[in-house]
Amino acid sequence: MDEMQEQAKKRGKGIFLEWGIFLLLPMIAFFLMEAYEHNAFVEVRSQAIWFNILLLELLAFCLYFVIGRMHIAGSVLLLCTMIFGLVNHYVMAFRSTPFVPWDIFSVGTAASVMGNYDFTPTTRVILVTLGFVALIVLSVVMLRRGPRLYVRVRIGAALLAMSGLCFFVHLLQQEEFQTKHYLYPFLFTPAYMTKVNGMAVTFAMDLAYVVVDKPKGYDASEAEEILEKYEGQEDTAESEDATDLPNIIVIMDEAFSDLSVLGNLNTNEEVMPFMQRMQQGADNAITGYAQVSVCGGNTANSEFEFLTGNTMAFLPAGSIPYQQYIKGDTPSLASYLISLGYETYAQHPYGESGWNRNQVYPLLGFDHMDFLQDYENKSYLRKYVSDASDMQHIIETFEQKETGKPMFLFNVTMQNHGGYTEEYPDLSVDIHSGYDSSQLDQYLTLVHRSDQALEDLIDYFEGVEEKTIIVFFGDHQPADAVAAPFYRDPLTAGVLKEDPSLRYQVPYLVWANYDIPEASGKNTSLNYLAAQVLEAAGVPTSAYQNYLLELQESYPVLSAAGQQESATVDSDVLLTYKKLQYYQLFERNRQ
Repeated sequence: MDEMQEQAKKRGKGIFLEWGIFLLLPMIAFFLMEAYEHNAFVEVRSQAIWFNILLLELLAFCLYFVIGRMHIAGSVLLLCTMIFGLVNHYVMAFRSTPFVPWDIFSVGTAASVMGNYDFTPTTRVILVTLGFVALIVLSVVMLRRGPRLYVRVRIGAALLAMSGLCFFVHLLQQEEFQTKHYLYPFLFTPAYMTKVNGMAVTFAMDLAYVVVDKPKGYDASEAEEILEKYEGQEDTAESEDATDLPNIIVIMDEAFSDLSVLGNLNTNEEVMPFMQRMQQGADNAITGYAQVSVCGGNTANSEFEFLTGNTMAFLPAGSIPYQQYIKGDTPSLASYLISLGYETYAQHPYGESGWNRNQVYPLLGFDHMDFLQDYENKSYLRKYVSDASDMQHIIETFEQKETGKPMFLFNVTMQNHGGYTEEYPDLSVDIHSGYDSSQLDQYLTLVHRSDQALEDLIDYFEGVEEKTIIVFFGDHQPADAVAAPFYRDPLTAGVLKEDPSLRYQVPYLVWANYDIPEASGKNTSLNYLAAQVLEAAGVPTSAYQNYLLELQESYPVLSAAGQQESATVDSDVLLTYKKLQYYQLFERNRQ
């Protein structure tokens, strides 16, 4: 009898120890997960630390009640947090923004280009991963005899735990709760938000924005009435005859940017001599800098802003409209130009499934699509089709089109895509920055090649009889891994500190082989650029474009970069834009 009591006593102590270890696992997992990027003890806000731990505790109990074995539940929790931490680390390294819920929709795109990035782990990554592995082994050994639960008990307990988890996630998404507990809610700075809130809490907060809510006071009929007021403002057009309309060729060049906007970048030769000549006041050219909403990645969002006239400023930070919101016919520059008699082409010398382009382009109104398999006699630079080859494909498309029928061609290049860590026998790095960074020098050299390809394209169209207008701009600046050696230089660091929006500026060029009004130093943002191009080209503009042309007089620059240059700040004006955008994106053509 005494022996049985002694065994029961030991087992009781064992159960107490097992529960203690199981409760400690989420706490340790949180600090290890954060350690991939930073020291959570120092940088995550105190209340947020406990909220992260509570989230992981609830998740651990959900796993335990569903699986029924304590050691398996603990191991799964540790494995999930390790993978989450690793994914967030590499997304931060390559894109300069954290992992967010809608990145799950980008898995296919990420997989298609991941072979071009350097995944060599740092010492920190190795040590943290070894810590996770050791903890998994410990949990298996120490919790193998952990208490098991009857199926009926597990089902009820699992439902209770899941309800608690869902309730707490909902609580974290409430503005009043966030304010009361000093959670940082501003989505336009996702890296900082993750840094001070912790990964798990930030991810839970971001879940609220997977679906876009209707703007305050939104009514579809009101949006239609507003747009009706802007119908028929087409007197800028010389003629509505399709044969008199110009060809419009738009090139969004991968990672093409002018890093000298961040400070004085000294190189052994000019990085983009042709673009600089055009910026100094060329005939029939409009130049300036366009503000974009992304940096280092998420190219599709720059496409979205230009083609639709919508702004990422009104959508969740880090979201990808191509993958989340465009599920039916959506008004765009392409669909509008079709109504004027244009033939529309979308071209991208890479995989068709990237950013769901093969599904989205038809919904935006493109008649023809060319992807990598449609490019003949293509040449490569590094692992991608060169810009020179890509622009030759544009010329071939033009030469094969129906004479006299205007074409709208939207081309997204691939040559300059990251990463820039490998050496390539076909790329001689000619541009040197003076910084000890092979990545920066390779990037600048690639931009130099793009500049040359653009010059050759414009040389060709100077000799073309059909009226043609060419629009060229970059989708974003390169990630921090490339640009940081320069902009963190003490001599230039102050520039970016004073104006963070400089990190979101790219040069643009509008050039025509016929007379258009010239302008230089005309800064804008991508949501306005298409309407401005049509106005300069003498092409009739739609009601939505007319609205944007009027709006840009008050808000010359508007993007998700957290900066708005405005002549007159009026929240009601922006609310009207938000309502019209919601109508255009979610309800027009779908009622």
